[in-house]
Amino acid sequence: MARVEIDAIDRRILAILQENGRLSNQEIAERVNLSPSPCLRRIRRLEDSGVIRGYVALLDPQRLGLDLLAYVNVRLEKRGGSALSPRGDATHADLFRAAVQTWPEVVACHAMTGEMDYLLRVQVEDMAHFSRFVQEQLLHHPSVIDVKTSFSLEKFKETTALPIP
Repeated sequence: MARVEIDAIDRRILAILQENGRLSNQEIAERVNLSPSPCLRRIRRLEDSGVIRGYVALLDPQRLGLDLLAYVNVRLEKRGGSALSPRGDATHADLFRAAVQTWPEVVACHAMTGEMDYLLRVQVEDMAHFSRFVQEQLLHHPSVIDVKTSFSLEKFKETTALPIP
């Protein structure tokens, strides 16, 4: 994926949008000292180039009763294709990645280097919910051979804002 060239005004626009994505184009234009039309063109260019992927509402998990945050390292079976695939050509990783997409408890999944293959960020109500998820979903998956879990005790920094180079 090609890197998109951005200038100082683009950086300011991105910083403003990361802080508050609900601002109007007029408000953004005023903050970056542009008229609304050129500001909107810059924002559209950033959207069209994929620098801005979308706009979302960030929810507070605790206010929704999702009080337990776990980081789960997962190791998969390494041998070839799986007999679970209709044609036998899907790998264990393919099957696992497809399953992860259906598990709402998994809010992030990363392929990793090192001893374990994947790192899951799992947000659930409580330990009982986590236990059900692990036993009925994760450990039940035929590609999974090992899991190791760490629980978040305290969150003292969390941001969705990226450092803009």
